Amino acid sequence: MKSKKEIIKVFAQHKNDVGSTVVQIGLLSEKINKLSEHFKKFKKDKHSSRGLSKSVVQRKRLLSYLSKNNPKAYDDILKKLNLRK
Repeated sequence: MKSKKEIIKVFAQHKNDVGSTVVQIGLLSEKINKLSEHFKKFKKDKHSSRGLSKSVVQRKRLLSYLSKNNPKAYDDILKKLNLRK
């Protein structure tokens, strides 16, 4: 598991970038991966499953926005995160 600062450093487009679309997608992907691991142990945790659903939808919206406004960054982030084949 990576810390939030490490994720921001990997996806930042410039020195002070902490909230761009790419960084947000990276942070949400880490959160989704962490919750997926959590559900392997605790299958009946319904409250966390709602958070997972919300995170997946938010990431989907951000990816859609990025694909329309910056296709090159969209392709780069898909490769970095291994999201689609």
